[in-house]
Amino acid sequence: MSAKELILNGQAVLGIEFGSTRIKAVLIDETNAPLASGAYDWENSFVDNIWTYSLDEIYAGLKGAYASLKKNVKDEYGVTLKSLKAIGISGMMHGYMPFDKDENLLVPFRTWRNTITGEAATKLSDLFEFNIPQRWSIAHLYRAILIGEEHVKDITYFTTLAGFIHWKLTGEKVLGVGEASGMFPIDDNTRKFNEAYIEKFNALDEVKAFPWKLQDILPTVLSAGESAGTLTKAGALLLDEEGDLEAGIKMCPPEGDAGTGMVATNSVGVRTGNVSAGTSVFAMIVLEKMLSKRYEEIDLVTTPAGDAVAMVHCNNCTSDINAWANLFKDFADTMGVSLNMGDIFTALFKKSLEADDDLGNILSYNYFSGEHITGFESGRPLLFREPDSNFNLANFMRVQLFTCFGALRTGLDILKKENVAIDKILGHGGFFKTPLVGQNVLSAVMDTPVSVMETAGEGGAWGIAVLASYMINKGKKSLAEFLEDDVFASQKMITSTADDKLKESFNNFMVRYTKGLKVERAAVEM
Repeated sequence: MSAKELILNGQAVLGIEFGSTRIKAVLIDETNAPLASGAYDWENSFVDNIWTYSLDEIYAGLKGAYASLKKNVKDEYGVTLKSLKAIGISGMMHGYMPFDKDENLLVPFRTWRNTITGEAATKLSDLFEFNIPQRWSIAHLYRAILIGEEHVKDITYFTTLAGFIHWKLTGEKVLGVGEASGMFPIDDNTRKFNEAYIEKFNALDEVKAFPWKLQDILPTVLSAGESAGTLTKAGALLLDEEGDLEAGIKMCPPEGDAGTGMVATNSVGVRTGNVSAGTSVFAMIVLEKMLSKRYEEIDLVTTPAGDAVAMVHCNNCTSDINAWANLFKDFADTMGVSLNMGDIFTALFKKSLEADDDLGNILSYNYFSGEHITGFESGRPLLFREPDSNFNLANFMRVQLFTCFGALRTGLDILKKENVAIDKILGHGGFFKTPLVGQNVLSAVMDTPVSVMETAGEGGAWGIAVLASYMINKGKKSLAEFLEDDVFASQKMITSTADDKLKESFNNFMVRYTKGLKVERAAVEM
């Protein structure tokens, strides 16, 4: 069957992922290969000291990404997208979206980027004897309780961005277990929310005052492969304003970008891992055994199938590089030179290969927001150098690439001390688009070979499309088996190992990075 016939017959599968700066839609065929894609660019806002996206922006992004995909399908295949075999929705993990009985959003969406829940996260971590990071939904809820926010008494449901979109498209209040594990701890045995922890939370004096119980306002947890409802008529119109899309399409459990990144890199099996590098950066390692104790720097989450994962999540990665690239674009425009952003990024990344081993004695911090791993509630992008620094473009770019992984390395060192076994690491996200450059840097950071697949650029949108495909095509296969046999069997992979010189360069950078945190702190406190 040709791609055109596949689309006409409603056999294609759609994945949509809400990233921090781009919403992407990917259409795949029966072999899980991409057929077409669409995108919608957006950016978070800092309103009343909260990182957020408005409901209008969320709806516009959903419609915009789908419209872009629909147009590209029409342009490439000459057909109008009307029916699909399955749909999956993914979004940036964590965050807080509470609703009342009339389905009104009670406070603006609080994203993963907010580092305002320190007291709440610490108290819950002590209560459960389980690390609750500041980004987690339950930390946001408990903070709202502790500071007496008026809206808490009216909550009938709270969820994440992916859960919200799925709810609006299907009417189902559910979450995939990987995404759910960033809301509230998961029980390793049941692969549902930990009931013992729920009871501990409900028993808190400050919680007893409310008319709800936690279990009644949380989503239902589903594992990869389970059905999560169907697209309603209202949902179809919300997705496709032109009204061409049919209702009744099966939908898989909504997932977070961490889980879809694992799927997109075939990293859901034990002793495998991946690093996603974009606006934020996180490493996901599927555990062979649990860690010996809890660490504030390590999240314990799950794969979309419910297997335990050690997650090192850092709020900041490429935002500062993006800002500098836009500055260079502005300069080029001023000089009357037409350059696209892709070419600028490629040129800058390749230029970093010419850097001095000591990076010209330049130091940079990419802290657009706070960074919990290094103890910052807020951040300031910062570049500084000494009078005799070799300040050139190559050194400037190398330090920009290194600093993307400065905070991450702190968490990875903990996993190394815990003797966490890793057989393979795969990278994905915008950081790895320029061949070999980004993955060589990551290889130096992790002191291990790093692989990038040809689908790395499709990212999480392709990953959630694959999860939707798994739901309808799994048979008796586990998710790991399905990925290995049906998705990645013929995938091309490029593996790179950093040389000793690059590893030493990064290690020396980390010494200066750690010492220089006092300068970053001073900048924040100004």
